[in-house]
Amino acid sequence: MSSRLEKLRNIGIVAHIDAGKTTTTERILFYTGKIHAHGDVHDGNTTTDFMVQERERGITIQSAAISCEWAGHEINIIDTPGHVDFTMEVERSLRVLDGAVCVFCAVGGVQPQSETVWRQADRYNVPRLAFVNKMDRMGADFQRVVEEMRTNLKAPACPIELPIGAQESFAGVIDLVNLKSIVYDDASDGKKFTVSDIPSEMMDDALLARAELVEKVADLDEEVMESFLENGDLTAEELIPAIRRQTIAGRFIPVLCGSSFKNKGVQQLLDAVCAYLPSPLDRPPVEATDLKSGEAVTRSTDDPLLTALVFKITSDPYGKLYFVRIYSGTLKKGANVFNPRTLKRERVMKMVRLFADTRIEVDQLEAGEIGAILNLKEVTTGDTLAAEAKACYLERITAPQPVMFMAIEPKSSADKDKLVESMKTLAAEDPTCQFKEDEETGQTILSGMGELHLEILIDRLKREFKCAANVGKPMVSYLETVTQASEKSFVFDRELCGKRHLVELKLKVSPLERGKGVQISLSRQFSNQVQERNLQQCVEQGLADAVSTGVLARFQMTDIAVECVSASQLDPEMSDEVAFRSAAMMGFREVAETCAPEFLEPIMKLEITVPPESVGEVLGDLNSRRGTVLDMSQKGDMQIVHARVPLSKLFGYSTAIRSLTKGRASYSMETDVFEIAPKAVKEEILSK
Repeated sequence: MSSRLEKLRNIGIVAHIDAGKTTTTERILFYTGKIHAHGDVHDGNTTTDFMVQERERGITIQSAAISCEWAGHEINIIDTPGHVDFTMEVERSLRVLDGAVCVFCAVGGVQPQSETVWRQADRYNVPRLAFVNKMDRMGADFQRVVEEMRTNLKAPACPIELPIGAQESFAGVIDLVNLKSIVYDDASDGKKFTVSDIPSEMMDDALLARAELVEKVADLDEEVMESFLENGDLTAEELIPAIRRQTIAGRFIPVLCGSSFKNKGVQQLLDAVCAYLPSPLDRPPVEATDLKSGEAVTRSTDDPLLTALVFKITSDPYGKLYFVRIYSGTLKKGANVFNPRTLKRERVMKMVRLFADTRIEVDQLEAGEIGAILNLKEVTTGDTLAAEAKACYLERITAPQPVMFMAIEPKSSADKDKLVESMKTLAAEDPTCQFKEDEETGQTILSGMGELHLEILIDRLKREFKCAANVGKPMVSYLETVTQASEKSFVFDRELCGKRHLVELKLKVSPLERGKGVQISLSRQFSNQVQERNLQQCVEQGLADAVSTGVLARFQMTDIAVECVSASQLDPEMSDEVAFRSAAMMGFREVAETCAPEFLEPIMKLEITVPPESVGEVLGDLNSRRGTVLDMSQKGDMQIVHARVPLSKLFGYSTAIRSLTKGRASYSMETDVFEIAPKAVKEEILSK
C-alpha cells in the first residue's frame, strides 16, 4: 500500500473569486483525459460546477471532489468556492487535504479572499503551490503578484517559471529548473507544446531568476548546501527533491504561471503537483483524543486502527453522501464503524469514489484516500468514524458564525413539516446554514453568511426540495455578550403538573476575549454536591439553551464564561431534572442581565478598487456608513481602498458604488470581527 500512497496526491484548488479555479480544474481534467472536451464557466458547462445555481451564476457554491491520473500519480482534487459567503467549504476541504494549489489572478494579484484562504491553509499547515493565472489578460504582471505574495501574505514565494510574453503576447513559460522554454500550440488547445532552448533575449532574465531560485533552495536545504558551495549551482536532479522537501516543510512556495482559459501552463502545473506536493505518507500523523482516557494520541497511515473524518455531507434524490478522509486503517464495505460522539455503531453498506456528480462504487477505502459513504444514520459534519476497540476522536470542524438572517414561512400550513425537514437537510449539509423558531413570534428564522448565501438557500428550497415559502428581507444577525462579571443565586420554586419543583443554583457569568466563544463549566463544589450525571447534564443543557437565546433581543450570546458554582437541593424529591434545567435557564438570564449586556455587530473588511477621480465620493460614502478607512494604495491606474464597515450599513452597497463611480469601481468584502455596537444601534434594535 505504501508504494501506492507515494503516488497519491490529495489537493485543493483555492483562490479569490474569479481567479480561475474552476477553469484550471476543467483544464486539468481535459489534459489528464478524464473529459474529452473542456467546458467553460461562462458557458455553464464545467464538470465541477454541476449545480443549477452554479451554472446560472458562473460561480462555485459547493466544493466538488474529482479524481484523475497524471504521470503515474493518482490525484484527488477538490475545487472550492471563492466567494466569502461559502468560506466554510474551503475551511473543511483544507482540513482534510495534503496540499493545495493557490490560484492568483495576474491582474488582481493578492485579493481579500486570497488572504483568507491563505490563512486557512496556514491554520492546517497545508503545503502549497502558487499558480499565477490569466497571464493573457490586459494588465497582467507576474513579478508584481509574486511581490504581493511576499509582502501581503508573508509567503516564501519563489518563481520556478517565468512567462514568455504577457497579455495578448503570452505564448508559454520558461522552466527555471531545467532551463528550457515551453511554447504552446493554440490549434491543439494546448495539448501540444514545444520544449526548446530559451530565447536569447530572455536568457539573462532566466539565468538571474534561476540563480535566485538555486540560492534560496540551498539556503534552506542542508542536503544540497555542500553541492552548491562547491559548484555554485545545482542540477535539476538535485533541485527537484530539495524544492519538494522545503515545500512540504512549508518553507518554500513554488510559483508557476499560465492561462488556464487559453490552455497554457496547466500541464506544467500538474507536473509540479506530482513533483513537489506531499503524498499522505509525507504528512505528519493526525492528532486525536482517546475516547476512554482523554489523552492525546496520534494516528498515521500505517496504523491498522480505523480513523476517519466526515468532513462534508450532501444530499441528492438517492440519499445522503458522507464525504470521508481516511487517516488510518481501512474502511470496508459491510463493516461496522464506531462514532465516538454518539457512542453508537454505524454499518457501511455502500461506498463510492466521486467524479463531481458521478459515483464509482468501491469495496474499500484505504488510509490516505478520500471517498464517500452512502446513507449513514446519526452522523453529522465533523464526526469521527473509528475502530471501537481503541476509539479516538479527531478535532471537529468549526463553522464561522452566521452574520445575516431572514424570516421564512411555508405558503400553507400543509407545507410546514416539509419546509422544516428540508431546512434540516440543508443545515446538515452546510454548518453555516442555521435555522430556529422564535418562541415569542413563532417565526422560523433562517441564518447564513450573507445575502448571496441566503439567496442560494432559498433557491435550493424551491427548486430541489419543492418547498414554496414566503421570505422576509435579509437582516443583520447580531450577537450578544456581557461586559462585566457577576455571581448570583437563583431559587426555582414552581408547581408544574401538580408537582412542586424546587432547587437553588449559584451561577457566575463573566466576559471573555473576542473570538473565544462560549465556555460552560460546572465547579468542583457543584459536582461534589450533585453527583448524578443526568442532573449535571440538565444544568449544562439549560445553560446552553439560555445562552443561545440571549437576554436583550433573543440573539445568541458569545464570548462569555458561565459557571455553575454550587447547588442547594432543599428537598431531593423536588430537585429533579425539570427543576435543575429550568433553574439553569432562568438563573442565567437573571445573572446575565446584571453583567452589562451589549450587542455585538459584524464588521466587514472591504477592498474597493476605484478610479482616482471617484475616490472622494467613495470615501465620503464610507464615512456616512460608519466606515473606517484603513489604508489606500495604487494598483495600476486604479486606487485600492481598504476599509472596515458595519454589515448593517452595506445593504445595497453594490448599487451605490456603481452609481458613485459610473460603474467603474468594484469591491469585495469578508467578515472581519464582531464589535460592541454603538449606543444608538443598541437603542434602535431594542425599539423594534
